[in-house]
Order: sequence, then structure tokens, then C-alpha cells
Amino acid sequence: MTRLFNDPDDFAAESAVGFAAASGHWVRPVTGGVVRSTRGAEPTVSVVIGGGSGHYPAFAGLVGPGLAHGAAMGNLFASPSAHQVHSVATAAHEGRGVLLSYGNYAGDVLHFTQAQERMRAAGIDCRTVVVTDDISSAPASEIDKRRGIAGDLVVFKVAGAAAEAGLDLDDVERLASLANAHTRTLGVAFGGCTLPGADEPLFTVPEGRMAVGLGIHGEPGIDEVDVPTAAGLAALFVSSLLEEIPEGVEQKGARVVPILNGLGSVKYEELYVVYAEIDRLLVEAGIVVVSPEVGEFCTSFDMAGVSLTLLWLDDELEPLWHASCDTAAFRRGAVEGRVAVDTVEAVEEDIVIGPASDGSRRAAATIERALNAMAAMLDAEADELGRIDRIAGDGDHGIGMQRGSRAAAAAASAVAAEGAGARTALQQAGDAWADKGGGTSGAIWGEMLVALGATLGDDDDVDAARTAAGVTAMKDAVMSFGKAKVGDKTMIDAIVPFADRLADLVDSGADLISAWADAAGAADQAAKDTADLTAKLGRARSHGDKSIGTPDPGAVSFALIAYTVLDILKGND
Repeated sequence: MTRLFNDPDDFAAESAVGFAAASGHWVRPVTGGVVRSTRGAEPTVSVVIGGGSGHYPAFAGLVGPGLAHGAAMGNLFASPSAHQVHSVATAAHEGRGVLLSYGNYAGDVLHFTQAQERMRAAGIDCRTVVVTDDISSAPASEIDKRRGIAGDLVVFKVAGAAAEAGLDLDDVERLASLANAHTRTLGVAFGGCTLPGADEPLFTVPEGRMAVGLGIHGEPGIDEVDVPTAAGLAALFVSSLLEEIPEGVEQKGARVVPILNGLGSVKYEELYVVYAEIDRLLVEAGIVVVSPEVGEFCTSFDMAGVSLTLLWLDDELEPLWHASCDTAAFRRGAVEGRVAVDTVEAVEEDIVIGPASDGSRRAAATIERALNAMAAMLDAEADELGRIDRIAGDGDHGIGMQRGSRAAAAAASAVAAEGAGARTALQQAGDAWADKGGGTSGAIWGEMLVALGATLGDDDDVDAARTAAGVTAMKDAVMSFGKAKVGDKTMIDAIVPFADRLADLVDSGADLISAWADAAGAADQAAKDTADLTAKLGRARSHGDKSIGTPDPGAVSFALIAYTVLDILKGND
């Protein structure tokens, strides 16, 4: 478990400050993460990586010459927000375009895609290569749905080396994609990790058993077996990975880089015992072992686990893998000709509070009370939401909703005190929720609040019809943003019946409170009904029927929020 921390909510931010202070030779801090503290003689394509904290040396430890130009750092196991990614990418940009690369997780995809769109809107060519190396997370026929785990290092290293060589964005993107296509990983765990301040790990494995196919955010494995010997584990790794050789590659005589990765609490000596057998088995299979790596490259806090990655080299990838790089956590050869970059203080955008009608200000005051009540409720429910999320997910839904709602409530309170209307209050609340909540839920709730605010506006009174239209806009935004539909076992299963019922009743002449109460009941029943569904999206998807019998945490939290807001509306009656 994690023993050294101050306030658990501040752990990731304080760790980032300490890393930057200790690593000034390689990085300088910017809003949202870190960028290189040096620059070469000529500008290059900028490779910007990132993800949740808790995986060191991924992601900040891989920033430096020959590797990444910047890393966006989210909260623990939560994707960085679009604001954070955009800030890091803007600071890292050298004028030749930006390549974003990260593990294929829903929250990361949502936030990084938003940041990419903002970069493009500003006239900067920005591309993306997601990492999909985890063979356990989806079949080969659905390789685009796989997660990115320790194979992140391979893709980042190849992209960084291609950029360092002066290649243009087309080639950097192509080679990063090639590296991803030539990389496969399988991981196992003997026990889950425990986040700072938590009383129990995100998941547990029975004594003497081993989870196969774990995720690096604390997702449980897709299978469970008896703990093998070191040789048995090596055999499992090698046999599983050799079942899926990248297209166009011949096993006999292939040149392969094995990367044996400790996930947090497995000792290096143990790794070397396992690696001895891995090396023997690969050679026995007719493979030429090239530059093996054994150590910690992508961890999961204090998880007791190990993963094996195989990079299948070709004539383009091999020189890029061996090219020099110099970062805080991964170095090869020497990188010359660097000059220090002057540290520039981050400039935050000023919040502009425009004019608002008296009716919209009153609505903003109600929104402030509702968000504060939501934050209090989610504080109380965080542990339970985390518990049901751990059944087939990573267990962070409660924490993410807790952090996001707190930030949203504080942001709305600050602007409401200055006379903001409903749109401005919700815009600021949505941005804050996305920024601090992170992950998929942070991105989605940020979009929902902004969509609601755009409908309510700052100029008009907020009546039942406008409120119902705003809730419909929330529904439309999340369905468009997350691409989920009813029956996928997500929050969509609760918000769709809520929004549709509310709109129908208001259109029929019902008052807002009675319509909201009826709609909240529909959302609550729909959330309970998700217990009978199999997850089709998100991190629970790879666990098949494991979530049957447990409702979706996103749907449950939405229903709880609906009832919490109802209490606030009744108080305004």
C-alpha cells in the first residue's frame, strides 16, 4: 500500500511538482504536465504523450531528447483533461506539427481527441497514434479495441527517434503506427494496487492465484490461474505472445526485443529469474533476441504484477529503437547539441463574466446549490461507487466523480458570486469537472454541463421547457461524444429514459418538479436494470459477463444525481 502522502487528493499534483524539481535536466513544468527543458539546433515534429499518473516512468519519465517532447499528466489512473493535453502540446510544439500518442482508453481518447481538435482549429497539424498492444483486452479481429499497456514505451520511443531524425509528421505518424502494429503484450498480477488514502486495493487475487490479462489502471484480469513457477510464467508469456505474430513477420529468424516489465512491487531479482527462461524459450523458437529490457517501464502504482512485451523489429524499426535518447527514466547512447529552454510561467486564461439577466442569475444560484449538493452526495457515495466499479472496471469511478463534482461546484460558486448567468456558471463548472475529474466520466460530465449551459443561456429566464431542452442537449452531447447507446451498460442507459421522460411530461404541461421526480424514478429503475446487462463499452467490456449482477456505476451515479437535484428544485419551489 501507499504510505507516504499528505492529502490523497493532492498526491498526483505534489508528485508532479517533485518530479519536475528533481528532473530539471530533462523537463520543465507547464500547465497540465511537463515538456523538455532543452531544444535541438533545428525544430522537429513534437511527440506528446500522456495518461493518468501512477504509472511512472510512464509518462513524464519518458520526456527528453530522442523520446517524447512533452507529457500530459492526469490524476491517479485518470486521463488528463483536454485542457491539460492542449496546454502541453502547445508548449511542446516547435512549428512542425504534433503527434499525440497514448494508451487506448476511453477517457484518454475523448480528452486527447478534444485537444487535437483545438490544435487543428489553431492551424497546427496534429495527428494521433493510440497504443493497442494488450492481447488480452480484445481478439485479434478487434485489435483497434485493445488497450495500451507497456507497449507504450515502444511506440513513444520509435516516434521520438523518428522526430529526432528530422522526419516530417507523415513519417513520424507512419512509423509510430508501424511500431504499434509490431508490438504485443500480456500481463499478469498477483495482487491489486492501493491508491493513496484508500483502505483496500482496487482488486484482490485469492492467495496462491494469479490474474491473467490485467489492466494497468487496476482492472482485474480476464482469467485466474494458480501461481506458476517463474519458468511456468515465462512459458505462459512466450506461448501466448507467439500465438499472435504481427502480419507479414516470419517467426524463424525474426529479430525481437523482449521487454519484461515490473508493475510496481515485483523485485528486479524476480524479474531476472523469469527473464532467464523467456530468453531460452525465445531462442528455442528460432527468434533472435535483440537488446532485451528488464525493469519498470509502465507500472501500476504498487501492483504485484509483471508483463512481457515483444517488439518485432524490421529494417525501419530497429535503428529507431536503438537510436540515442536521454530522459529521466530511459537512456540510450548520448544526445548532443542541446540548448536550455528558458522557463516560461504558465499563463491561465482569464474568466470573462458577461452580462446576464436577473432570471439567469437566479438560475445560476440554483445551479450552484445543486452542484454543491451533488458534490456532498458523491463524497458520501464515493466508496460504494468505487466498489461496484471494481467488479469489472478499475474502481476509480467514485473518486473521479468526487473530484470532478467538487471542482465543478467550486467553479460555479466562484462565478455565481460575481453575477454570472446560468450558461457561464455551467461552462466554468463543466471545464472544471473535466479538468479535475479526468477519465471518461470527467470528459462526459464536462460536455454535459457545457451543453446544458449553452441551452439555458445567460439572457433569459429558465423555465421548465428550457430546462427540459437543456437536459435533452445533455443527452445528445454524451451520446455523440461517447458513441454509446442504450443497452451498452453505460450512463446512457439512465440518462436517455430520464431526458426523454422529462421532455414528454413537460411538453404535456407538467410542472418541472413533478416531471423531474417522475424522470428521476425512470433513471433509477434503468440504472438498476443495468445489472442484467453485459458491458459492451469501456474498461468493463473485456471482462464479458463478469459485470452481470452489478449495475453500471455511471448509470447509478447519474440516478443519484437526478434525485439530489430534485431535492434542490423542491427547495426552490
